[in-house]
Amino acid sequence: MDIHTPHAIVELRQYTLHPGRRDDLIALFDREFVETQEALGMTVLGQFRDLDDPDRFVWLRGFASMPARAQALAAFYDGPVWRAHRAAANATMIDSDNVLLLRPVVDGAMPIDAWQRGAGVRRDGAVLAIVDVPHRDHAMSIAQTGGQLVARYETEPSPNTFARLPVREGESLTVWLARFTGLQACTQLTEALAHGPLAPIQLLRLTPTPRSRF
Repeated sequence: MDIHTPHAIVELRQYTLHPGRRDDLIALFDREFVETQEALGMTVLGQFRDLDDPDRFVWLRGFASMPARAQALAAFYDGPVWRAHRAAANATMIDSDNVLLLRPVVDGAMPIDAWQRGAGVRRDGAVLAIVDVPHRDHAMSIAQTGGQLVARYETEPSPNTFARLPVREGESLTVWLARFTGLQACTQLTEALAHGPLAPIQLLRLTPTPRSRF
């Protein structure tokens, strides 16, 4: 997959972990599950700690198409890397089935070429994921609080073609991803949205792991 091509399919994955095990999973993930997935046709778009839940790990993974997703997932989860490390990874997790299958909205695809993985990326900022019903527009509030809109997605209605990894089905949602250079602005927008008259379905204040792209 050309990582400069917008991703037609994206998974937003939220894992509930056993207490105190998040850093264990992040260390394993960043070391073993980034390049090895990308070598099989996927792109790891971002990995994050949830600032409001110490036992939640959030990450995004992109694919060129639904058929490409099925092929890449089969190759990875039947392959040697997952076989070698699945016991250690699964030991950190209580639940890994909170997954939204998404597609870009118009020009809202992840501009992956604009982001650089690793030490060159600023680590003092934050990312806000806004999960909401369709037709609510959060672009202005993001811009007014100094955020940069990274991507906007809507739920992908296609059937899940890799049943071994469940996804949330039958929901119609929009996901906004915004990046902030400082935590304070991200927190201000989170609180304003949470206490507003039309609070979003979910707000995730996130900080990137050392090897996240943004």
